Amino acid sequence: MSLMLAEIAEQPTVLEKTIRLETGKLKKLGVFLRERPIDLIVLVARGSSDNAAFFGRYLLEITTGIPVSLSAPSVFTLYNARLKLNRALVIGVSQSGEGADINQVLESAKKSGAFTLGITNFADSTLAAIADETLLIHAGREKSVAATKTYTGQMLHFYLLASVLAETKLAYEKIPEFTNQVLKLKSQVEELVQRYVFMENCVVVGRGLNYGNSYELALKLMETCYVVAERFSSADFFHGPLAIVERRFPVILFAPQGVTQTSSLDLLNRLKELHADSFSITNDEKIAALSSRSLLLPEEIGEFLSPIPFIVPAQLFAALLAEAKGLDADAPRSLTKVTKTI
Repeated sequence: MSLMLAEIAEQPTVLEKTIRLETGKLKKLGVFLRERPIDLIVLVARGSSDNAAFFGRYLLEITTGIPVSLSAPSVFTLYNARLKLNRALVIGVSQSGEGADINQVLESAKKSGAFTLGITNFADSTLAAIADETLLIHAGREKSVAATKTYTGQMLHFYLLASVLAETKLAYEKIPEFTNQVLKLKSQVEELVQRYVFMENCVVVGRGLNYGNSYELALKLMETCYVVAERFSSADFFHGPLAIVERRFPVILFAPQGVTQTSSLDLLNRLKELHADSFSITNDEKIAALSSRSLLLPEEIGEFLSPIPFIVPAQLFAALLAEAKGLDADAPRSLTKVTKTI
């Protein structure tokens, strides 16, 4: 078994441990932040951490009503801009805590008056030393280059943060068990990947809370399987990109029940007309029936809690597809675990 597959399997334990050990800190942090005037939240990250932040943007804006911006680190690191952030919460998201550009943005934000928060896997990292407060992912060392358990751990922290900033109650404590349930789909994924061994190009589609997952799966397919994978919102896909789809072209969808269901069904109907190959990760029987292939997840996973359980079979798909292609998912060519850019 690859390290990537082993670390995917660890996720229920990591999520449960993170909830257990970080909830107390989050409650105290929530009291402090609710008393502080915050007009803007800025998220800064790279790679898989940036995809987790993409999810965090949707969740925080929906639940708190505070505008959320995804930072462009080069604004700080290359152009030396000084932003007015005295009423902002700036959150750096980094598995290692050693991303030089992420850390430089946090330092600049502190000088501009922002309260800074770090989400990382390492308490002794540079990020943790810079940030005013640190939220830890209790994942242990992640040995595979491809991030899995730290990605979902970062997503979980956005649930925890949203729960203390907003009045909305999020039942995030159900997520570890949902994650454990979807891991049981591994044998189905093993069978499914045999159909995609020769896939060289594809599109990954998601919308709303699962839009960040479309970026993450596309990244995983590129870095572990060397598949050229584009990612789109199901809404944006109709505005031009649909033109690339032809007979048997693979389109992978994150398509949970909920408010995005209609757009998923509309896209699947169009893909069927084009004789494309549609593969849906869903818990909606209508969506599953309209797809060429599907993984059907438990119906009780509501849309707000779907992003973490829905990415897990996608992680399995990438890891098992790499294995079927004869590739080493743990050590992708040209990549290292920690990437330092300025």
